[in-house]
Amino acid sequence: MRNADLRSVVDRFAEARIAVVGDLVADEYLYGETDRISREAPVLIVRYEDSEFRLGCGANAAANVAALGARVLPIGLVGDDGIGERLRGMLRGVGADPEGVLTASGRPTATKTRILAGGKNTRRQQMLRIDRDGPGPVPSALLGKLLRALKEAAEQSDAVLVSDYGLGTLCEPVVETILRIAAQGKPVCVDARHGIAQYRGVAIAKPNEVELEQAVGRPLGGDPAALEEAGRELLRTCRAKTLLVTRGRAGMMLLRANGPTAILPAHGSSNAVDVTGAGDTVIATVTVALAAGADPAQAARLANVAGSLVILKPGTATVSPAELHRELSRSEVAKGDVLEPRTEPSRRRRARR
Repeated sequence: MRNADLRSVVDRFAEARIAVVGDLVADEYLYGETDRISREAPVLIVRYEDSEFRLGCGANAAANVAALGARVLPIGLVGDDGIGERLRGMLRGVGADPEGVLTASGRPTATKTRILAGGKNTRRQQMLRIDRDGPGPVPSALLGKLLRALKEAAEQSDAVLVSDYGLGTLCEPVVETILRIAAQGKPVCVDARHGIAQYRGVAIAKPNEVELEQAVGRPLGGDPAALEEAGRELLRTCRAKTLLVTRGRAGMMLLRANGPTAILPAHGSSNAVDVTGAGDTVIATVTVALAAGADPAQAARLANVAGSLVILKPGTATVSPAELHRELSRSEVAKGDVLEPRTEPSRRRRARR
């Protein structure tokens, strides 16, 4: 696989249409300077300097899809507050169509507030995060409208991205609708913090290493062979076509139902500035690449490159096609090592016992 082939896929990103359904969150950043300890308690005093809002969780996944050049149709809930209106406006600002973003009356918008501070002339670092609960489970009065918005967006799209942070949007009726969409042949790519095994029959499921451990119910210790065996187990459980396990600085592991497992080393520098939202970039790149005609291996390699670029940026961030092109022109993408499955021999050894 050559970089030229990957660049050709990136050139087709603008033709893709993606429906993104998930937990929509506002990321708030408060910046300040600290140079003394409070007399009231043993805590640092932060002198406010600036603040900003960014799109988080499912909203960040949608922003990443838009930044990659694809058309994006987000589906989810916000509260009937100023933050919800701001989040909807920010989605519109990145080129997303927020018609499927519904307002839950009497409920707040999910918000993560990060306080970053440092001394004079030093880089601001995160000191504290405050989470405010969002709308929670989909209100019964909105459920029918949300399901219709999801079905219509899926019909208009080449692929569906599911961003499940466990905040309530992906309730049982929504998951059932997603499974029916997948069963009808629409590529569905899932990033789920909890309960990833319930997304059966999808094109790609993307757990990280910890989420894979949770899904199979045992520690894996970072051992590639143990990870491969656990990945095969999850692959069978959710009947997915492909499993992409993200492993931070250890890279990625790509498992296909009808093919060998590939270990992809992390691309580029391992000196991350901020890993916040990197998973959103990875699942967005995988989904857009599949919609643009890439095979799972090409999609994973492009996501590996995109992930390496976004962690060099502070906070939740995005990657553009121009950045991908520059990186693909600068550095050859590693093909990775093929890991032969050990699951069959393991079962034979257990049978002999």
